[in-house]
Amino acid sequence: RCHAKSSGIYEGEQLSIQDLHVAQREEDIGFYAGFLGASYMVGRGFASIFWGMVADRIGRKPVIVFSLFTVIVFNTLFGLSVKYWMAITTRLLLGALNGFLAPIKAYSIEVCRDDEQALGISIVNTAWGLGLIIGPAIGGYLAQPAKQYPHIFHDKSTFGRFPYLLPCLCISIFATFALISCIWLPETLHKHAKFEMGAETAEAGTTQESTESPKKSLWKNWPLMSSIITYCVFSLHDTAYSEIFSLWTVSGRKYGGLSFSSKDVGQVLTVAYLLVIYF
Repeated sequence: RCHAKSSGIYEGEQLSIQDLHVAQREEDIGFYAGFLGASYMVGRGFASIFWGMVADRIGRKPVIVFSLFTVIVFNTLFGLSVKYWMAITTRLLLGALNGFLAPIKAYSIEVCRDDEQALGISIVNTAWGLGLIIGPAIGGYLAQPAKQYPHIFHDKSTFGRFPYLLPCLCISIFATFALISCIWLPETLHKHAKFEMGAETAEAGTTQESTESPKKSLWKNWPLMSSIITYCVFSLHDTAYSEIFSLWTVSGRKYGGLSFSSKDVGQVLTVAYLLVIYF
């Protein structure tokens, strides 16, 4: 999944605060890291409904293609960030311009038969779980390469000056292959147009004068609202665990942390998210 999580920079958010030298005290790192982690979701929170409307109007494929392109651009720019405001801005724009999740879920339903729609959604979640496994591993093993592999990367090299560029580039390369694969991605929006046209023709044949039924408000669809609330609760739990756990593990022992390296955190998260695939 082309997302901040799959970028493998959970622990990088906290460690990059140290490299950006924005926190005056070590115990303030979590405060600034919280804003950095939240910036992506702030962008998604404001733009997700908009991208869903765009996907319903112009098609799923254009939104998916555009979202992958923004991942390639802004994920690479995040790896090149040398200022705190640049890291915040790139993450915010990455979230706001990435309308991938809703169209891909709708797409997975539209390409499946009615009796296979639940399986299609579960496959999407399986791919999400794979991203949760591969992403932290990439971030843990490739972040700060000059420190982890000094015999390969020099401090004065590009990856030495930009310690989080290498994992971001790897994710951007993955996104590039995904973008190329969109060439063979068929559009599914026309199915709705055909269905609506057929329904209107059938209705016109049975009754000459038909009155339009009032449209029901989406906000008064209580089964939908209930499922959204439930999804929010589990999303809050997942995001809070990922952000707080990484901050706790990389914090020093004198602050109650574990003093883990980025490689250690990546390994722990990779093993933990293996259970997501299993269940």
